[in-house]
Amino acid sequence: MTSHIILALNVVLPLFLCMAAGYGLRRIRMVDGPSLKVMNRLCFKVFLPILLFRNVYTTNLSESFNGPLILFSVAGVFGYFLLLMLVVPRLEKENRRRGVLIQGIFRSNFVLFGLPVAISLCGEDHVGVTSLLIGIVVPVFNVLSVVALEVFRGGRIYVKKIVKGILTNPLILASLLGVIFYLLKINLPQAIDKTVLDLSRIATPLSLIVLGASFTFGKIPGMAKQLTIGVLGKLVIAPLIMVPLAILLGYRNVELISIMIMFGSPTAVSSFTMAQEMDGDGDLAAELVVFTTGISILTIFLWILILKTMSFI
Repeated sequence: MTSHIILALNVVLPLFLCMAAGYGLRRIRMVDGPSLKVMNRLCFKVFLPILLFRNVYTTNLSESFNGPLILFSVAGVFGYFLLLMLVVPRLEKENRRRGVLIQGIFRSNFVLFGLPVAISLCGEDHVGVTSLLIGIVVPVFNVLSVVALEVFRGGRIYVKKIVKGILTNPLILASLLGVIFYLLKINLPQAIDKTVLDLSRIATPLSLIVLGASFTFGKIPGMAKQLTIGVLGKLVIAPLIMVPLAILLGYRNVELISIMIMFGSPTAVSSFTMAQEMDGDGDLAAELVVFTTGISILTIFLWILILKTMSFI
């Protein structure tokens, strides 16, 4: 048991310390709002895509591709989304908060938390399945988020705009490029491959530092009910439904880890920006990111400990 606790701590503690470092840098004014926006853009458009590209490019896709797992993951996201579309309007009366709550509960920060946790537990050479799932599930998150926010804004859902957003998403393009390089057996020159590796290693720590530096705690009054619903729905109910189902279907190790993080990681940071752009309650969206991220350090630790103790991972 002690070894499992140490392993779980070694996985989640670096995530927490990187976010704490970011928060500390913001407090001592080493970074500010404008610089955080620039760094966040760099992570999203440069470093994270490079990380995904390399993980897909260097993996054995014939072993990593798992059709049933992909189907299970996508169906799980759709199913939970539909459940929330039925339940959340009964719990929240204000439309500006309904869409934000739904998005905040089903849309995970799979990119930022999925890869570090999978790499820590399985090693860099065994996370191809996680990278592929990210490339498939992220656009599903994006589409359903637009649907939820538009439905409760009372507007039209523009299919062309959604399709354009998917086709121009750097994370999706990077995953596809990795698949193309793998299938065509394109080998990068050693110097370029080393550069790609070095750049890919910037993605996770910088993204976590930016996330920690973005934390604010000033809008909590008046949101206790919504934050409770959001945190429980995101970090407790979703993984409690999906992880046991995955275990019953026989998923283990990196596949089960991917599912656990997909449904048990905190709310995606980009959900705040989308909520603002689509007339949702931006303050609630921001606090959902803050609270689910902070509390997820504990819940992810517990999930890893439980699954490791039961020999599922």
